[in-house]
Amino acid sequence: MVERRQPEGWSPAEIEVLAKALLRAPSVHNLQPWLLDFDGDRLLLLERRDLVLPEHDPDGRDRLLSCGAALANVRLAVRVLGFDARIEMFPDPGRPELVATVEAGPRSAPAPDDLHRYSAIERRHSYRRPFSARPVPRHEIVDLRAAAAAQGIEARPILDELELTQVADLLEFAAEAYQHDHGYQRELALWTIRDERAHGVGLATSAIPSGSLPWAGLVRASTALPDRSVLKRRLTEETLLAFVTPGDTRHDRLRAGYALQNTWLSAVDHGLVGSVLTQPLHLPEVRSALRDDLELNGFPQALMRFGYSSGPVEASPRRAVAEVLGTGFKA
Repeated sequence: MVERRQPEGWSPAEIEVLAKALLRAPSVHNLQPWLLDFDGDRLLLLERRDLVLPEHDPDGRDRLLSCGAALANVRLAVRVLGFDARIEMFPDPGRPELVATVEAGPRSAPAPDDLHRYSAIERRHSYRRPFSARPVPRHEIVDLRAAAAAQGIEARPILDELELTQVADLLEFAAEAYQHDHGYQRELALWTIRDERAHGVGLATSAIPSGSLPWAGLVRASTALPDRSVLKRRLTEETLLAFVTPGDTRHDRLRAGYALQNTWLSAVDHGLVGSVLTQPLHLPEVRSALRDDLELNGFPQALMRFGYSSGPVEASPRRAVAEVLGTGFKA
């Protein structure tokens, strides 16, 4: 007889595994904009649309990327608990906040890739510091691209001198725009926390290095902006990938976040660290120019930098498990 997961059968220990995997996903400004609930034998991933960043993320693009990353983690947790996991994205047009369901199906041993990626969830942190001087081998870049391609998303490397110069110009333009945007600066300050022990959300100051682009990715009024030649040199010392989707719908953005997280976990499993840059892409002229300059076959949803660690970083704070479980788990 095939054993199927029933909602009343989720044990407290299994719920803890699912919730902690969800909580360890990366999210814009560390908002953790999601809830996990169930309906029958399906897990429901809900987007918290009440958590908004009107200056940084006016159309919720990064929030959906964040939910896609959380979906990747939840799916891995279901697999490691020993069940098949079937994902359906946006299953109910009448409930736009329901971004995905994960159905826990028959018993099935997790694949080696699932085990490796799941083990990397706890070790994955946003690395907003300079990498070590050790270059990322080309075969590792090929593997990272393959991890994204498996989800139907292109992870486009930015390697040659011309493209790096073009990206440096765009990052410099975006940095100057955000540095003089008082609304953006107020919002960034609001979500920056200085006592991580007292908060479960927000950007911890201990996790953000002093210094300048592109390492932190977040431009403050006090950020020292490098000139174009310095910025280009810094980019040449990193491995930079653009995550590109064929369209620019909510579905595309959710899939991009899902692919990005699987790629990131694969990178961590291979000893790399990384961080995501989305801030510049919220300027329409920057996003359009990046698409044209790199001749992308789609829409850039995020830039991601990879490299080897030059030292430890602090983990970002997280919400309590009870804060991310819906009413079905609490009943």
